[in-house]
Amino acid sequence: MNTRLAHGPYDPRSQHGFVNPPVFHGSTVLFPDVATLRDRARQPFSYALSGTPTTKALEDALSELEGAAGTILLPSGLAAVTVPLLAFLSAGDHCLVVDSVYFPTRRFCDGTLTRMGVTVEYFDPHVGAGIAELMRPETKVVFVEAPGSHTFEIVDVAAVAEAARKGGAVTMMDNTWATPLLFRPLDHGVDLSIHALTKYPGGHSDVMMGSVSATRETWPQLRATQLQLGVNAAPDDTYLVLRGLKTMGVRLERHGRSALAVAEWLAARDEVAAVLHPALPAFPGHEMWRRQFSGASGLFGFVLKGDASTGEAFLNALKLFGLGFSWGGHESLAVPSDLSDRTIARGPANGTLIRLQIGLEDVDDLCTDLERGFAAARAA
Repeated sequence: MNTRLAHGPYDPRSQHGFVNPPVFHGSTVLFPDVATLRDRARQPFSYALSGTPTTKALEDALSELEGAAGTILLPSGLAAVTVPLLAFLSAGDHCLVVDSVYFPTRRFCDGTLTRMGVTVEYFDPHVGAGIAELMRPETKVVFVEAPGSHTFEIVDVAAVAEAARKGGAVTMMDNTWATPLLFRPLDHGVDLSIHALTKYPGGHSDVMMGSVSATRETWPQLRATQLQLGVNAAPDDTYLVLRGLKTMGVRLERHGRSALAVAEWLAARDEVAAVLHPALPAFPGHEMWRRQFSGASGLFGFVLKGDASTGEAFLNALKLFGLGFSWGGHESLAVPSDLSDRTIARGPANGTLIRLQIGLEDVDDLCTDLERGFAAARAA
């Protein structure tokens, strides 16, 4: 996989031997004659909104990683969630969404989709094939995120996708946690694989972008909706993600190894009520995670014993862990988890839930920083 990432589908010979694809800044594309202008299929690019050689290089790289028929790029991870939902839902439709979904996804579903006349229903992440009982004749989309946001539940993706297909619905999956290196949704029956490229593909907390990779059957409708909405990715952002892809494999391996070491260290602490990391054997969804995923990334949660003030004291004492949203970058982050939007997947109730993003720092230094937080929590 690292070899594929290092080389990718881009051929340096197509651009005078330069190793990296060039960055095309522009909007207008000229045509050699009127016939070509009228029949735009005669040349590969017609206007920058529909793509440039720069965006095509990243689309091709992601499609290869995903095993997809095509990939679209969007200016944020949230846009990568909303555009496919808009593409496959209409007024009167029913949409099933896993209850452990990323909060901005829920906000879009409860806001824009509901205003459009779409009925949104949230389901238990452990439902598996039982989702067939929730399907209706008007169910058009089943939306999955795995592991679950903040609480890291593992969904039986293949079972959910099979039930959705039998019911005539399209399955979408937010696969940002795993990237296509650790899980390929389309191989498990999912129709559209969604990523916040802001995270591990970008990898340096300096770019925002999203992608959606589609099967042959869903690709035309997805691509048409992107062009109708008029959104694509900027050239410099695209270049940053292309550059990030080259090292994503080695970075992801480091993130995953360090995160598991920190999770094991936390699991032995008296101050910790539970550690929510799918790779830990004690995690409730561990066996299902092993069956589906080939590894773990650097994001997980833990439950700190005590109330909200204890959690606040813990977080405020941290020096290496920044207090900030997002993840997948080189630096470690920590945030308190707010699950007040949930109706089913409410998470542990015996303390304060904290989400950790483990960066590229040395594990001993991170544990020393967490120890500083525990000391402050004890004194609170």
